[in-house]
Amino acid sequence: MIGIIGGGIAGLTASIALARRGFEVTLIHAGIKNTNSYLAQAGVAFPVLEGDSIKAHVLDTIKAGRYLNDEESVWSVISKGSEAYDFLTSLGLEFEANEIEGGHSFPRVFTIKNETGKHMTSLLYLRAKELGVHFVEKTAGSLAIKNNKCYGVFIDGELLKFDATILAVGGYTSLFKYSSGSPLNLGILVGDAIMKGALASNLEFVQFHPTGFIGKKGVGLISEAVRGHGAKLVNSSGERFVNELEPRDVVARAIYAQMEKGEDVYLDATRIEDFKSKFPQIYAFLTKEGISPKEDLIPIAPIAHYSIGGLRVDLHYRTSIKHLYAIGEAADNGFHGANRLASNSLLECIVSGLEVARTIFRDMPKFKEEKEPEDTTQELGEIGGIKEILWSHAGIVRTQEGLKEGLKKIESIEADSRIKLLARGILECALARKESRGAHFRRDYPFMRKEYERFSIFDGTCHL
Repeated sequence: MIGIIGGGIAGLTASIALARRGFEVTLIHAGIKNTNSYLAQAGVAFPVLEGDSIKAHVLDTIKAGRYLNDEESVWSVISKGSEAYDFLTSLGLEFEANEIEGGHSFPRVFTIKNETGKHMTSLLYLRAKELGVHFVEKTAGSLAIKNNKCYGVFIDGELLKFDATILAVGGYTSLFKYSSGSPLNLGILVGDAIMKGALASNLEFVQFHPTGFIGKKGVGLISEAVRGHGAKLVNSSGERFVNELEPRDVVARAIYAQMEKGEDVYLDATRIEDFKSKFPQIYAFLTKEGISPKEDLIPIAPIAHYSIGGLRVDLHYRTSIKHLYAIGEAADNGFHGANRLASNSLLECIVSGLEVARTIFRDMPKFKEEKEPEDTTQELGEIGGIKEILWSHAGIVRTQEGLKEGLKKIESIEADSRIKLLARGILECALARKESRGAHFRRDYPFMRKEYERFSIFDGTCHL
């Protein structure tokens, strides 16, 4: 019996691949529509078109990642791009277009109405159901880990035992005040695994999407594809101040610098024809806010978007805990480096889901334990305080003084100890990395430094 926690694209892909190999699979989720995968707007980066190449995609990924990437991991993931593409199309998925996004040297991003995640997630869920995957729509409370082995997961105080457990729970960007993703992405089980002995890496690298929208009715995201179609970034004076298709870290900091000067920043999409049909999801939430993309400038601000760090895994998605695997945004094997290249996330979801199924088929974990692990589910507590602290002290621009202040404040928060541990990991690793690289920017250390061209490891204390 294999247990998967998380109903996004990574978890659903793994469930299909494992079911096809004859495994009995249980997938635990809190609602398929409550995943970052379902909310993903743009597309999937595949190096499969004539004129493109695996090498070009690899070089773009490493350049965007500011050379912190694990090169073996980059080659491993991208070389499986054609397999991932064939997997999706074999299930009946039909892409509508391919586009260029920031940091890419070729239009290799495959999209569906700029609602790619919604269409992919819905289809994968249907195919998993057809293969007999057992779905449990509940929230997993904690991992059952003892003596460096994982035995399953606790739900409502009851232990569900699995021969292998796969964490596909997404990242931890909702620990920040403003986030583009699912509000469930608090990293609770990532923190739980760390507390029980799992290694994490690169927690300081949190990508802020340049064109977030903070409205009266909620927070939204203006996809990079809108800029790919020609939308321009302008300030209050109508001046264009950055190349819109630079990697996300560059664009986000350029916007932040304008805001520090007191300028408001807007996305001018008025020249895009058929905006509604090209970007229906974006059009819908903008019109609810009273904004017409054809006539109005769209006010934007960077928001927390993607957790580059996560549980440390090898090339085959094994964590440092036996029988526990991690895939998608919950995992880190160095693929993204210091800054994720646009639309590489959904590629990683598919590749990691397929690869972890092969790994488990090889490992075939079986075990017995006389004493069952204990349930460590906790009350969430004061999450709002943690969101404010991380937003203020570990945001787009960081300083030693601010990070130290954030660490002091975290200690006084009454909240789930696993979330506090993860938040402390973000702050500690950001403090230890005395350089600026990719999504991590230190005002007091504004340049990359060769001696920091290595991963940070967090096991309760940051090692860099």
